[in-house]
Formats: sequence, C-alpha cells, structure tokens
Amino acid sequence: MESIHKGHRERLRQRFYEHGLDSFSDIEALELLLFYALPRRDTNELAHALLRSFGSFRAVIEAKMTDLMQVEGIGENAACLICLVAELGRRYMVSGSHTGKPIRNSDDAGEFLLPLFAYETSELVYVLCLDNGGAVKKCQKIASGMSNKVDFSSRDIVDAALRCNACHVIIAHNHLSGTALPSAADISTTQKLRTALGLIGVELNDHIIVCEGDYVSLKDSGYM
Repeated sequence: MESIHKGHRERLRQRFYEHGLDSFSDIEALELLLFYALPRRDTNELAHALLRSFGSFRAVIEAKMTDLMQVEGIGENAACLICLVAELGRRYMVSGSHTGKPIRNSDDAGEFLLPLFAYETSELVYVLCLDNGGAVKKCQKIASGMSNKVDFSSRDIVDAALRCNACHVIIAHNHLSGTALPSAADISTTQKLRTALGLIGVELNDHIIVCEGDYVSLKDSGYM
C-alpha cells in the first residue's frame, strides 16, 4: 500500500513541476499540500474531508487552525501548514504593494492597504501614518475583532499618530460581508476621529473600507 501511495505522490509532484497548479482540481491541490505535513497518510481522503467540512477551497485556506483540527486526521502540523498558505499569500501581496512611493490619493491608499485584509476572517482596523509629503512613516494594526464587529477608540489612533510624529493619517477597516459601502456608524466614527486628530494638529486624509477585494474611500464618496 505504501508503494502505491508513493507512486501516486511522485506522479502528482511531477505534474506540478511540469504544469503548475493549473491542471489540478481543488482536491488534488489540497492533497499535494498535505503531502508535506503527512508523509504516510492518504491525503486524498483528507482533502475530500476538508472540502466537505468547509465547502470550498478558499474556505479551507482561510479557516482557523482550531477549526481545521476538528476534521479527523488533521493535526497541528497539517493545520499549521494550511494556515501558512494564506499568511504567505498576504505577505507576498503586501511586499508587492509597499513600494515606498508616497500616498497622495485614495488609489495609492487602496493599493497599499488592500493586501493587508486578504484572507482575513475577522474585522481589523489599520492606521497609516504619513509625513507631510505622503511618505509612509508607519502602518499599524490598531484592533482585531470578530466576524462582524471591531472596537477601537479615537485615543488609539491619536496615540499612534503621536508616537511616529505623523502629519497625516489614513484609517482603514474591513467589512466581511455585504459591500464596502460605509455604514452610519462608519461615518460617525470618521467624523469623531477627524475632530480628535485635529486637536493635535494631524489631518485625517481618508477612511478606506475594504470588502472582498474592493474598497471605498469616504473622502471620495463625499463623507469627509
């Protein structure tokens, strides 16, 4: 039985070497990934179990370690490897967007910020601190919440701006469902933040809302 599995693994690896993942089904892609955490298991069976449990390839990759480990046969090593795929993907996209160019408008801000929210299953808040020329002084995660809510205070944003001596600030958060359109609470929060930052001489340039690979600028939308 082991020689059969070994032959199958080698054929799948060879296919990947020669053609990449384009020729792979979702099952086969997960199966190949699991080879490197489970050298002696039938990973095809586990790949099927993962897709049955989570419903899609994307949902498997975005799942939390604790949830992955609820699937029989998926231990800590396999769960860690699956989670690493999303984290590496995010790191790759972030490294490509952070080119060092100044942030001068909402398009620049969206390009910089969008990768930070890739594969996220919780709402997050980031603050982007800029100097007077728009160069990024610091990008900091301020808060992490649940799937539909994240709490933070104006003081958190003000403190971040003061620590890096920022002249301008852009804040960003994500919606996990629906659209990137701002809610009444988003608009109210933005107005309060603008006032709080103005008291220390820092301008709130924009509030970017991200949802499913898209984003909306509150400034461009006329809310600032």
